Amino acid sequence: MKNITLLKEIYLEAFKNLGNKFIKSFFKVFSWFCFLSFLIVLYAFIFRVITGFAFD
Repeated sequence: MKNITLLKEIYLEAFKNLGNKFIKSFFKVFSWFCFLSFLIVLYAFIFRVITGFAFD
């Protein structure tokens, strides 16, 4: 639980001092896009490992 709180605090602190509303919302969307892309890659890797894909 401490890690989730720490990640939330880092996320909120990163966007606190950005001035322009467009820049702030752009970086928020981009950060969520990167996070979701990472989850998709992680899912694909775990799926390949579980199904026995040969990484030659």
